[in-house]
This record gives sequence, C-alpha cells and structure tokens, in this order.
Amino acid sequence: MRIRLVEHAKDRANERGASEDEVSVVLLRGQEVKVKKGRKGKELVFDYNGEWLGKHYLQKKVRVIYVEESDAIVVITVKVYYGVWR
Repeated sequence: MRIRLVEHAKDRANERGASEDEVSVVLLRGQEVKVKKGRKGKELVFDYNGEWLGKHYLQKKVRVIYVEESDAIVVITVKVYYGVWR
C-alpha cells in the first residue's frame, strides 16, 4: 500500500528529527499504540547515539499517527522522543 505524508507530517518529522525513511520503517515494523480520534498509531525505537538540542541520546522513539484510506496510508503527524528504551 502506498504511504503519503501530509505536509504537516513532513514538517513535524523534519523539525523533530525523523526521516521519511524512518517513518516508512515504523509503518512496516512498528508496534501498534493507542491514539485518539479513531486514528491509528505505530512506534519503533531506533538506535541513535547522537546529539539532539545539545544533549546526547542513545536512542530515539519515532511514533507515527495515521489513517488508512482505500489506496494509501496517510500519515497525519510524526512524534519523536529521545532517551533509552530496552
């Protein structure tokens, strides 16, 4: 199924430090999470080992909020959390 990011999702992914490739990986391999308003969500932890806003983090969790349409998965927004998850 085709994946389409609305402009808001592209902007949020960019400003929060997630790539469109990471968004695709989350949708393919991520774990489902509960979200509001009848939307769907998946998240996945990536090894990061880098700096974000002046602090060093070992991992980042990318959460993708989306809806399914007949011909595409439409990504509404992307959230990114930095820290360590095991």
